[in-house]
Amino acid sequence: MADPRIAYLVLDLAGTACALPREAAAEILPLPELQAAPASGGWLAGFVNLGGRPVPVIDLAGLLGLRSGPAEAGLYAHLVLAADRSVAWLADRVTDLVTVPAPAHRPADPAVSLNGCVAAGLALGDRLVPALDPERLLTEAERRRVEAQARAAAERLSALPDTMPV
Repeated sequence: MADPRIAYLVLDLAGTACALPREAAAEILPLPELQAAPASGGWLAGFVNLGGRPVPVIDLAGLLGLRSGPAEAGLYAHLVLAADRSVAWLADRVTDLVTVPAPAHRPADPAVSLNGCVAAGLALGDRLVPALDPERLLTEAERRRVEAQARAAAERLSALPDTMPV
């Protein structure tokens, strides 16, 4: 019989613990210098250049309303690169990797969070940590706008010469 445990990354978002399913992440990266978005502001923190392709960086604390101003890159800030590498989520810190047994999952009412982005509550010790559904973090309209910004950033990058004279 398969173990009903699910692995989660525990994130610190402006002092609030949240979790993402481990399977939703391709990599965890230290926060590099970000390129500004063509039209920046809000929770789109900028772009990280991965192999010549600009990947949008979403400030999760800003997106979830846990931080009102722009993210201040701390010493322990991380990017969680989505499994499909289409987006990276900015966290103040990835604090843990935990496996959670099925009885520790508390289903969440999708109507209680924006776009139903909180899928469950995870009983971790004496606290209940919201488990985020990465597919529901952005609305469809937000996803389209971020994709348009990524295309604009790619066009801007492709307009530069491949090599710079020394």
